[in-house]
Amino acid sequence: MTGPCFIFFFLLLNLLPFFRTLEASHCSIKGLPLVRNIADLPQDNYGRGGLSHITVAGSLLHGLKEVEVWLQTFAPGSRTPIHRHSCEEVFVVLKGSGTLYLASSSNKYPGKPEEHFIFSNSTLHIPVNDVHQVWNTNEHEDLQMLVIISRPPIKVFIYEDWLMPHTAAKLKFPYYWDEQCFQVPQKDEL
Repeated sequence: MTGPCFIFFFLLLNLLPFFRTLEASHCSIKGLPLVRNIADLPQDNYGRGGLSHITVAGSLLHGLKEVEVWLQTFAPGSRTPIHRHSCEEVFVVLKGSGTLYLASSSNKYPGKPEEHFIFSNSTLHIPVNDVHQVWNTNEHEDLQMLVIISRPPIKVFIYEDWLMPHTAAKLKFPYYWDEQCFQVPQKDEL
């Protein structure tokens, strides 16, 4: 028994740096080709049924400093949470249709949102801190959008409903697709 156990631990100790390298390379821009096929990029739903999220170009994944670009696909009936963030956001609807719900941040709580029909080849922008939600209200087709945000990585404030006060919204940072690569900045101990 000593032989197989020794071999197992020997392999484990020698392969551990290899697995750490693989893990780190997911979050590193070293060796990342300039031109990439979107189909080869990591895709996940981050526990939200009906969502497909791909970070096409990101701050934590690719080293961008000013903008981040996502490709998001929502199955019929799926939606984002009601949320806001302190950055600008632009959507380009590639296919499908749905509804954008948008409320101003000027009151103590969002209140009844405006409803905007979104459709293939439409574009929209969300002002900084305006509370919004995107919903695929089309029963027959996916809603696919290219999403561009400023000031990444994104800090998202999530609301339970449209009457929740802004001060009660829950901060989610790092956001789900940034968790794996987010590193807490080192403090200067001097």
